[in-house]
Amino acid sequence: MNFLTLSDIDKDILWEILKRARVLKELREQGISRLDVLSGKILALIFEKPSTRTRLSFETAILELNGSAIFMGPNEVGLGKREAICDVARTVSRYVHGVVLRTFAHKNLLEFADNATIPVINALTDSFHPCQALADVFTIWERFESLDRVRTCFIGDGNNVLNSLLLASSIFGFQLDFITPSTQRPAKDVLDRASDLSIKYNGRVVFKELDNFKALGNYDVVYTDVWVSMGQEAEAEIKLKDFMGFQVNQDLLSKLGHPLVMHCLPAHRGQEITDEVIDGPYSVVFDQAENRMHVQKALLEYIWRS
Repeated sequence: MNFLTLSDIDKDILWEILKRARVLKELREQGISRLDVLSGKILALIFEKPSTRTRLSFETAILELNGSAIFMGPNEVGLGKREAICDVARTVSRYVHGVVLRTFAHKNLLEFADNATIPVINALTDSFHPCQALADVFTIWERFESLDRVRTCFIGDGNNVLNSLLLASSIFGFQLDFITPSTQRPAKDVLDRASDLSIKYNGRVVFKELDNFKALGNYDVVYTDVWVSMGQEAEAEIKLKDFMGFQVNQDLLSKLGHPLVMHCLPAHRGQEITDEVIDGPYSVVFDQAENRMHVQKALLEYIWRS
């Protein structure tokens, strides 16, 4: 079973993974972190982009399930450059039991998965970041114990994180309002897919694009992300101008009813978010970061048990 976007897995199974993640988190808090669940399983982490949380959370997850991990960084792979993607996928499938792939173009992930004979997990592409979004859902759920009445607002770039949150809101049924610069909107095909999922699971559209900040109301959660993602450095000057006024700061929090604050990290402090907010009493940013490990642990366990 692959996990390339949130829509790859049925809602009931996603809930099963989240509930198992809660059990695994509770066990770890009790000092029980090593489980003999995936003994002998080897996970390859193939990363064309730098990573802190994604690499550490996946390596910790597989090790605590009694498996092992092999990391291959940007200088070792060269998908489609040093070697054809299909050849890498076929070769890796002969060596290990699963792949966590972090790359740029989403089509490269799809080509890799099409040629692999082992499970492939999307650890981030330019289009989607499903592992992050699933951990975000877990973080919201553990705070509110329900999702259908949670009011969430995303402020910032219409990027891979927002794309995955749109799918998540449509699957799990929590409200997601988003406000982005007109030049940085999510792609239409993502909005269409989210709308279809929303109808499939809830019979109603739960996300809404806002035209301006005056349309913002009170929220339970406000979420932001960097304005310039990895690989977009050449666009930095233009993007920073587009995002003037989009900072999540203390003044904005007070206008939104002091919601919980989420950020997938790394954060550019002083740009999209201020120190007093990310380090403040409403921040759950580092709980969110920790939850990546618990949710991915449950995901790996499910993939190899299914």
